[in-house]
Amino acid sequence: MRVALLLLPLMIALQRGSARPCSDTLVAPLYASSFLASSRYNFLYSANFAKLYGSSGWSPSPRDRQPWLQIDLQKKYRIVAIATQGTFNSYDWVTKYTLLYGDRPDAWTPYVMKGGNMTLPGNWNYYQVKRNVFHYPFTAKHLRFLPMGWNTENSGKIGVRLEVYGCPYDSYVLHFEGDDMAAYTFPRLQFRSLRDNIALNFKTLERDGVLLHSDGQQGDVFTLELKRGRLYLHISLGSSTVLQTNGMTTMMVGNLLDTQHWHYVTVKRYGREVNLTLDSQTETAVLNGEFNYLDLDNQFYIGGVIEKDAPHLPGKPNFRGCLENVFINGVNIVAMAQNREPDIRLAPGKTKMYHTCRDLLWKPMTFAGPNNYLQVPGFYRKPRLAVKFKFRSWDYTGLLMFTRFADDLGALELGLSEGQVNITLFQHGKKKLRFAAGYRLNDGYWHTVDLAARDNLLTVTIDEDEGSPLKITNPFIVKTGDRYFFGGCPKSNNTARCVTKLNTFHGCMQQIFIDDEPVDIDVMLQRRWGRYTELLLGTCGITDRCTPNPCEHEGRCIQSWNDFLCVCENTGYKGEVCHNSVYRESCEAYRLNGKYWSGNYTIDPDLSGPLKPFTVFCKMKPNKAWTVIEHNRIDSTKVSGSTVDQPYIGEVQYVNASWDEVTALANTSKECEQWIEFSCYKSRLLNTPNGRPYSYWIGQNNESHEYWGGAFPESKMCGCAINQTCTDSRFLCNCDADYRQWYSDKGYLMFRDHLPVRKVVVGDTNRTGSEAQFSLGPLLCQGDRSIWNTIAITKPTYLTFPTFKPGPSADITFHFRTYRTNGVFVENADDHHRNFIRVELNSTHEVVFVFMVGDGIQNVTLRSPRPLNDNEWHYVEAEINVKMARLKVDFLPQAILKFPGQTYVALQFTQPFLVGAANHTLRPYLGCLRGLRLNGLPLDLEGKVDEKMGIRRNCTGACLNASVPCRNGGQCIDGYADYSCDCNNTAFDGFYCHKDIGAYFEVGAWLRYDMRKEPISEDAWWANYWIDPHWHNYSLGYNDSTDDIEFSFSTMQTPAVLLYISSFYKDYIAVLLQKDGSLSLRYRLGVLTYKYQLTYRNLADGYPHFVNITRHNRTLRTQIDYGEPWNDAVALEVDARFDSPKSMFLGRVMEVGDIDFEIQRHNSPGLVGCISGVRYNIFAPLKTYFRPNVTNPPVTTQGYVVESNCGAFPPINGYVPWEVDPWWTGLFFYYIHDDVTPPWLALIIATTIAMLFFILYGLYIYMYRYKGSYITNEPKILESPSSSKPLTEPLHKEKNLQDIQEELASD
Repeated sequence: MRVALLLLPLMIALQRGSARPCSDTLVAPLYASSFLASSRYNFLYSANFAKLYGSSGWSPSPRDRQPWLQIDLQKKYRIVAIATQGTFNSYDWVTKYTLLYGDRPDAWTPYVMKGGNMTLPGNWNYYQVKRNVFHYPFTAKHLRFLPMGWNTENSGKIGVRLEVYGCPYDSYVLHFEGDDMAAYTFPRLQFRSLRDNIALNFKTLERDGVLLHSDGQQGDVFTLELKRGRLYLHISLGSSTVLQTNGMTTMMVGNLLDTQHWHYVTVKRYGREVNLTLDSQTETAVLNGEFNYLDLDNQFYIGGVIEKDAPHLPGKPNFRGCLENVFINGVNIVAMAQNREPDIRLAPGKTKMYHTCRDLLWKPMTFAGPNNYLQVPGFYRKPRLAVKFKFRSWDYTGLLMFTRFADDLGALELGLSEGQVNITLFQHGKKKLRFAAGYRLNDGYWHTVDLAARDNLLTVTIDEDEGSPLKITNPFIVKTGDRYFFGGCPKSNNTARCVTKLNTFHGCMQQIFIDDEPVDIDVMLQRRWGRYTELLLGTCGITDRCTPNPCEHEGRCIQSWNDFLCVCENTGYKGEVCHNSVYRESCEAYRLNGKYWSGNYTIDPDLSGPLKPFTVFCKMKPNKAWTVIEHNRIDSTKVSGSTVDQPYIGEVQYVNASWDEVTALANTSKECEQWIEFSCYKSRLLNTPNGRPYSYWIGQNNESHEYWGGAFPESKMCGCAINQTCTDSRFLCNCDADYRQWYSDKGYLMFRDHLPVRKVVVGDTNRTGSEAQFSLGPLLCQGDRSIWNTIAITKPTYLTFPTFKPGPSADITFHFRTYRTNGVFVENADDHHRNFIRVELNSTHEVVFVFMVGDGIQNVTLRSPRPLNDNEWHYVEAEINVKMARLKVDFLPQAILKFPGQTYVALQFTQPFLVGAANHTLRPYLGCLRGLRLNGLPLDLEGKVDEKMGIRRNCTGACLNASVPCRNGGQCIDGYADYSCDCNNTAFDGFYCHKDIGAYFEVGAWLRYDMRKEPISEDAWWANYWIDPHWHNYSLGYNDSTDDIEFSFSTMQTPAVLLYISSFYKDYIAVLLQKDGSLSLRYRLGVLTYKYQLTYRNLADGYPHFVNITRHNRTLRTQIDYGEPWNDAVALEVDARFDSPKSMFLGRVMEVGDIDFEIQRHNSPGLVGCISGVRYNIFAPLKTYFRPNVTNPPVTTQGYVVESNCGAFPPINGYVPWEVDPWWTGLFFYYIHDDVTPPWLALIIATTIAMLFFILYGLYIYMYRYKGSYITNEPKILESPSSSKPLTEPLHKEKNLQDIQEELASD
């Protein structure tokens, strides 16, 4: 027997542990007699067909209002999961359901998921299996399946096949009545352990009671007790009066544990570390004190402490209820008690205990639906009314009971309002009477309401407090009605006229008495004396959503039946669960948000992290912000009598901030410094470089440092050694000279990773006359590394960081900048990708927050009206908690996905946190990221810089080191892995904006480009000016105080108007090629015309020449052929505005109206030659004409204007090599007009062509002569690629060169 008992704990321990997988199928082996149902559709859908993968399934009758399927497992099992299917080959399946379990078929416990939800997700078709794994295993012999939703499409109905998974469970039970207990005597009458594993199961109807207790002579204590429905663990490993240490530690878990449901408790301890687990909730603590062993004396008490002189522990009642399988380090105390082992002692006078649970079957009921109610009968027309019941709820309001008196005398209503029971008496023709009783009755505990009424007297007693009943003495008549309604009124078939303005009651009720007779619900329903809707009978399904507290940062939790609310007042945080800080992370962040004045600010360096916000002084500068934190060592501290072995330790207490908070500030700052000064009178500091220092200071991470102000980190020097100003050159500090006079070593400590200073240790002041003083300046920090921590990802790759472990809430914030259309910013997942979160750029206008942290994949999508791939910085904030998921981008309205009440969010990941792509480098992001934070804690992106992997520091992409930079003012569009050039605002074309777009003008030809059709109104001009008065603003299509003109030309004909810009007024701009070939500029602004000579050289030499003219307000800058620029100014009396540009002319000026005489004099015969790359501000007329991107471009031409690059000026950066030009299609020669070709070059070309002709003719005659004499194996000569023509060359470009040459000669 003794051996069997020793093996028994081991067997049960293995059963409770993981000796083998607990995954046996429990339903498949059962016989048909184990199945019971409320009804069936027909015999083919009986309850016994509800087995997984079966050929049918269970379906209830359509008339069954509250169907259920019940399974008797025949013995008790440990249950871990359930799987469901729909009825075979049908449209019948259950979409959601509730599972009840228990040891007997008339007392049920609802399975509650994390978050308090009693509804489990079901199927979406009939054949696929939906498996729900329970977040904590439970034990049961009976199961009841309650369908809560089902498929209704295609005439679908309730249908289910199911399987339950678990393993056998051996149950050993003791029943306690409050005067029972079992004491386990330790072997050798003592107990000493470093590691403990204690486990038990309990159920009770009482809120208070001692479960386990033991103590020791050295102050060791172990007590597990219920107090007000919560489970408390009091544990101490010993206390010391000498060291003045109290080792007692108290832990608390759970609430509302008096529901007569089994609860599973485990206590695991190793040394001072303890885990207390109740069902699925685990609390962890490090015990107070310095001891590691638990030393207990004599015995362990189970169920209470009963001795001859003490019936219970002082102030702690004994336990009343059932305990099951109480294990103490592998020993099953209950099994030993059942076998009456000598090591088990019962209470004095007791010889035996009950080994089965003697439950009080009051059959509670749960009111859980929006229209729930219970109708029970009463005795009609009695002169006395008596109603008594118990209820528990979290709701502030709800109908408890309603009855209407006979003979239409009125009605009586009991309602819960603001935590009180309101009694309302309605009388026909009289004013209603209303009274209130009780206080805070919506606290979740059981409360008793006892109401008695007769004529002119009504008495209400709350919680059986006979000393203070509420009595109402008013004239009224009582004649009881025949029906009583609890929890609500019927929405239909309301013949009893139950009318109330109160909400339906949500909670539990039990022990209902009508006229002093108990209401037996089962009998009442069998005989159809009453009705009910949306009730769960035989169970109380109340849960505590505020335990553990879902509100973060000490927010206050307020709950109702199916939801909770967090009150965040005075916490410094906001949001649904008090997760988000209301303060900025640093003084630098305040400065960047427009706070430019110095003063006290509250900062929160880790934002939504665990550290609390604190107040600092922010010293604002134009380009930086200094954070100043004072402390208790600002003034000098005098030290004497200290030695190296017993030094003086000066702890530094920072004002308004803990050590962790100040350290967090230093870690996120860009720079920190702290002044330290050590004054000495015959008190040494460092002694020798390699010796033990006399004095030192302690900084971050509790590390000691032996260098002092002004010295380099870990140099073991003072500042005077660095500056070579020490009093004695033999020493590295002034104080080390050990003179009998005052010296000091002082300076700034500037190594941020060592700051702030936590302690100053002084050790050489015990000699005669020796003394020291030290002072420490405030901590000064500036900048914020987390804001500007920036990288660029230029290749498909990802960065890995440690797994994100957010807890109940998660937020991810960062800035991004890209030209790419999509890519994953961040992702974290578990091993099987069943839980994950991901933030990605889904398209040019969409950011998506995708997650699967509970029931299925969900997403929050935010669509921006403007493109997000515009290479500008955009801010993203993604947050998820049990209430909702939120996504915010810049200042756009945030996108929110609200979760239903009772939602649980499983933010449990195992894989590394990925930045820049999803797993396996899927959907890579290319662009810049900065300021990435997870739950307020910054990630060091710059620490992952790796050029080989394509990760660069700062926001530098392919444009930074472009192989061929964009030419002619083209904007580089950074793809980060590559780049492209935006040529829209240039007069050029090509991949690098390097291809010139020009034209050849014959005599009399001209081109007009219309910039506007009507003048700019004064109102529009002022609006444009005040919106953005900068010189580069072209929101109206131009800037009236800025002109930017550039083009190149070549000609041999003078004079000519190269370019003319008119306006709707008399203003104009003209570039004139004068008779002698020189170039001049004429500006008319307002009433005066100014002439500027750009060059005196003869530019009519047939070669290309480049012209650039830039005006900003009154400053004029010109440049010819990229020579030395020339600057001039517009006179002050001249208006600097160029009003309403109208048209731009090339070749000739064909403007209607008055034209300046100088313009007319140069306007005939017009430009004969080439002009290229013409641009005025953002207008490029030749590009618009030859490369139109609209149906009707605003360009008019007359005469012969043909595309040609004959006026293109050679690029100063050289030509783009063909091998790097993506647009290169083959070798070809540009068409060059011979009207601008020198005659000697034409003669050389003609001679070469003639010689080539004669050579080819001679070869032809020679080969024809010997035709047929031999067979050649040489390949045919292919046409030279140089003979191909550009794809953009128009058909009318082929003109007889000889005719053009003759025309030029005739001139």
